[in-house]
Amino acid sequence: MVTVLPGSADAFQNASWSDLLPFYEELAAWPLDRDNVESWLQDWSTLESLIGEATALANFAYARNTADSKAEEAQLRFSSEIAPRAEEQRTKLQERLVKLGYVRAGLETTVQRFRNQMELFSPANVPLQTELAKLSTEWAKVIGAMTVDWEGQEMTPARMAPFLEDNDPQVRERAFRRMYEPYIEQRDALANLFDRMYDLRQAVAKNAGHENYRDYAHLEKNRFDYTPDDCFRFHEAVEQAVLPAVKRLQERRRSHLGVDQLRPWDQLVDPKGRAPLRPYADVNDFIQHAGDVFSHVQPDFRRDFETMANAGLLDLDNRKGKAPGGFCDSLPVRKLPLIFMNAVNVDDDVRTLLHEAGHSFHVFETADLPLLFERHPGAEMAEVASMSMELLAAPYIDREHGGFYSDADAVRSRRWLLERAVIFFTHCASVDAFQQWMYTTPEGRDADARDRKWLELRRRFEGDSVNWSGLDAERIARWYYQPHFFEFPFYYIEYGIAQLGALQV
Repeated sequence: MVTVLPGSADAFQNASWSDLLPFYEELAAWPLDRDNVESWLQDWSTLESLIGEATALANFAYARNTADSKAEEAQLRFSSEIAPRAEEQRTKLQERLVKLGYVRAGLETTVQRFRNQMELFSPANVPLQTELAKLSTEWAKVIGAMTVDWEGQEMTPARMAPFLEDNDPQVRERAFRRMYEPYIEQRDALANLFDRMYDLRQAVAKNAGHENYRDYAHLEKNRFDYTPDDCFRFHEAVEQAVLPAVKRLQERRRSHLGVDQLRPWDQLVDPKGRAPLRPYADVNDFIQHAGDVFSHVQPDFRRDFETMANAGLLDLDNRKGKAPGGFCDSLPVRKLPLIFMNAVNVDDDVRTLLHEAGHSFHVFETADLPLLFERHPGAEMAEVASMSMELLAAPYIDREHGGFYSDADAVRSRRWLLERAVIFFTHCASVDAFQQWMYTTPEGRDADARDRKWLELRRRFEGDSVNWSGLDAERIARWYYQPHFFEFPFYYIEYGIAQLGALQV
């Protein structure tokens, strides 16, 4: 139907918005009825797949090296020039489908999402989303350039993680302080950057007819089944039901370590004084063992994982200039996912790779659904796939199954996985409660007030099992360290919901 759509996203690699607009305009002008709507939807899906894949590859390239000016330019072109304008055109096409009244089996949720996004859209937000995308790129560049000095060597903050597992408490303390040092030093710059994001987000909400960004964000994320009040109930449940269990875990750790009180750098060391877990020799070894583990969960998973590895779609090791965090993205034209993370040879790397691979297997399994719009289950269920994989693969991480560890070390890793699953709920609640507060009060615009509120919420959800005296700056730095506040606001409660689901899989 649409004139000569390219067969590969490579054709859009250097595209400007003026190159892409005619495709949307043709879809908007095409006479639409119930006889041709499926063909029209297929063409629209193909266009979105091409643009989505080109965007994902640009984001991947920039995340791999935030110091690469050409990669930055391409990422900015897609995120700030193309994406906001594409959203405007997308809304017009959504409106055409909704007005037609066409809903078939399997398309119900898609149409519900379209109707919701139409109601939220405001043309006044296109330039604001452009500015937000630029600020997100600026943030990634700042974080990617951060380094610390460790015994004369320049390292990234993430490279401090192995030293937090050292049996010498003095080494752990030095590593803990070093890890947060650049965030403390650049606190004012990061706070200023966040202020600019905050103002733009609140303006986006007002333009869409909402009192605050919190109310807007809950709808923008298509949260049809729960409300902010349900999130508050989640916070209360964590405080009442989970925090006592966390306190028991912390008391057991304190007793095993033989200390009078736990300090924050005591959280990752083995409480019985055993050597830290080091799961792999190098990244290739990491990939090999992971493939073996996946083969025992489901043989097709090893095939899928090796397909990504052979296609160069795994970037796993940490290095200077690399964006923080980890993610899985999809290349819908090639029907392939990609995985990005920052491995430093600690046990948590295993968990991260299993998690992101869970997302990737979902991409493989849904790739043949006819429409791109039907392939994403919503963030909550998407995270069930990833968090379930952490648990489903756990029985096979021992060497007998081609995994990473001896039998004894595999037991340690599994135990830590389950302990972290419990402890995570307290972090999740504090992150979500912080954002619920921040975007619904004028104080959320004040950097000092934000820092005070973060401390208050950490005390509420973490209790007093760990002694943070003299470390307010480091504790505050933890929220600046969390990428979601800057890049993906309000994307966090999903992990808590998904963890509940994963534990039942």
